[in-house]
Amino acid sequence: MRITALAGGIGGARFLRGLRAAVSPSDEITVIGNTGDDIHLYGLKVCPDLDTVMYTLGDGIHEEQGWGRRDETWSIKEEMKAYGVGPEWFGLGDRDFATHLVRTQMIDAGYPLSAVTEALCTRWKPGVRLLPMSDDRVETHVRITDADGPRVVHFQEYWVRLHAAVDAEAIIPVGADAAKPAPGVLEAIAGADLVLLPPSNPVVSIGSILAVPGIREAVAGASAPVVGLSPIVGGAPVRGMADKVLAAVGVETSAAAVAEHYGSRASGGLLDGWLVDTSDAAAVAAVEAAGIVCRAVPLLMTDLDAAAEMARAALELAAEVAK
Repeated sequence: MRITALAGGIGGARFLRGLRAAVSPSDEITVIGNTGDDIHLYGLKVCPDLDTVMYTLGDGIHEEQGWGRRDETWSIKEEMKAYGVGPEWFGLGDRDFATHLVRTQMIDAGYPLSAVTEALCTRWKPGVRLLPMSDDRVETHVRITDADGPRVVHFQEYWVRLHAAVDAEAIIPVGADAAKPAPGVLEAIAGADLVLLPPSNPVVSIGSILAVPGIREAVAGASAPVVGLSPIVGGAPVRGMADKVLAAVGVETSAAAVAEHYGSRASGGLLDGWLVDTSDAAAVAAVEAAGIVCRAVPLLMTDLDAAAEMARAALELAAEVAK
């Protein structure tokens, strides 16, 4: 089986770890990773979502945080602070710095991000093919109004420094309209036996991927079934502050509303099937009324076994909608 998944950071990475455990070793998994979260810090190109997938599947992640390296040290950050060089609100550990140094050196030498990502994965051996959504620079920005007045900030500043405490008025994937899918992305979607939308942020993770021209159209036109898993459980995000960015695009924070945001393929949207948590079983009827086959299963990734069960439920739903 050839499976293609569009994924953001922590939630997507943990689901992918469960997916890898649930399928046969002979099955092929391609992951199209969000690069809208990318940011340049200290002269380095940082790709938080790609690295979270790579570290998680490569057994190097800080499990409690869900991001960054295990057994990390912070000497470089402390020295940068001593020099008065920021930003202090975004932490890069010493081990993590090495990844960004290698990436930036390779990009400066002329290698595209897709080739750099492939090279980095030769160390981590994530067991999947990891592709950036684009080799072109795309950065997700957020329009806000705070004490400094109306302005636009990088998504990382909104999420990490401001903790999404200010209402998001608009989400802007800067550069997406001129970007091209990275090599292999459209082919991975077209050649898949199953396309998955993991429980990643539907606006700034999967939404940023879909903003690259050609990717949404490829998913909508895929010959394979498209199945998604709700990142909203019991009316709230499992992690993070997805409710803030959902509000910015006029979507209610509910499992049914996110499904309707993606839309039914029968009506020009993306989904054939949708999984909601058992706590949201009442949403099944509304989702199915929108033309999407829906089932309620446990969606809390408390451990690897729970994530693997979620993946098996997605595979079962895909087989059902493919009939």
